[in-house]
Amino acid sequence: MRILLRGAAALATVVTVAALPGGAAALPRPGTAAQAAQAAQAAQAAQAAQAAQAAQAAQAAQAAQSAQIPDGVTAGVAVFDRRAGTFTEQVDESARFRSASVVKLLLTLDFLWNRGPGYTIPEADRARLEPMLRGSDDDAANHYWSEYGGSAIIDRMTTRLGLRDTAPPPAGYEGYWGYTALSARDTVAVYRYILDKAPAPVRDFVMDNLRRSTRCASDRFDQHFGIAGSFDRPWAVKQGWSGEYGKGTCGASGAAAEAEPAAAPAARAAAGVDLTRPALHTTGTVGADDRTIVAVLTLHPVGTSYGKAYTDLGRLTRSLNVPGGARPAGAWFGTWGEFVNVRKGPATADARVTQLPAGVEVLVGCQTRGQVVSVPPYTNEWWAYLPQYGGYISNIYISSPDNRLPNVPECGSPRP
Repeated sequence: MRILLRGAAALATVVTVAALPGGAAALPRPGTAAQAAQAAQAAQAAQAAQAAQAAQAAQAAQAAQSAQIPDGVTAGVAVFDRRAGTFTEQVDESARFRSASVVKLLLTLDFLWNRGPGYTIPEADRARLEPMLRGSDDDAANHYWSEYGGSAIIDRMTTRLGLRDTAPPPAGYEGYWGYTALSARDTVAVYRYILDKAPAPVRDFVMDNLRRSTRCASDRFDQHFGIAGSFDRPWAVKQGWSGEYGKGTCGASGAAAEAEPAAAPAARAAAGVDLTRPALHTTGTVGADDRTIVAVLTLHPVGTSYGKAYTDLGRLTRSLNVPGGARPAGAWFGTWGEFVNVRKGPATADARVTQLPAGVEVLVGCQTRGQVVSVPPYTNEWWAYLPQYGGYISNIYISSPDNRLPNVPECGSPRP
């Protein structure tokens, strides 16, 4: 724009004389300088209008993508685009939550801190660390907490990584590593250290294990909520849950286990962190080359079921602006009933893959006819294929008024 204005000014002050045949001289045409200036001003105004329209469109897009927090949920959110070097989402990012199993990242980093240059991990520790990172094994966390100083681990890692909101468990709860205070922005800082500053063997060990996160955690809770359910791979996750959630039902068989309990109400004031409401956290990276770091920490009303918290966290995570994240194909539906089986095929005799958390929302890829299932007064021959579970559930357990789900293709046919 400045070039155009300078050109217009030059026309107003400089007269170029060119020789014409017969020795006549060309005189400047009247009004040329004024017309050029007007044209430049018009071009400038048009460009300004276009820029304003683009800014409005960007603001509208950002508003449409901003975090949508379900009613009754308290959340701290931070989403960091490593390629752009900027946050795309920040909601109460400094608010403190009890960490639940997210603190296992700090336990791992503390153990590996001064083991260079080779960072060789003894087999006994590898056998603990891998299940702790992949399946959130609590016994392994108990081992490292007791063997390496408990709250001192948090003090060391807070200083090493420059964390601003992280703090050890409150007085009287020193043995509860899951009551460590953590914020969304500190969680992002932990991942930025792992990805950008940690020695390569440390980075590779931690991230490779997070990429291998198992759907069923060691306590049989389904831990593929949030990031894992909202985006196609590649992703890497370390999840956390704590509260009166009943028992986990994930897996083909085996006894269910209980989640880490919440503290008594009196602990809330001592900690400065809510230790009573059910917590559910999703943290990790999304996209090729771990492009975006996502941290969503949530608390839910007392009495919230695991399936409800799982669903609400999923909806919140899907509302976020996550550069590099690919959304999975399919349609989301609610479910009803407890101990709903996901099976290898569309029949009750087919092998069980897992059981859904009660009332959880599921992604349906397609549907097919199969064995008729009866739950009086209802019967249904249609089965929904759940691509994220690799199995089927009867449509009778899906919250939809019709036996056949709307806008869901039949398996093996083109999408509508």
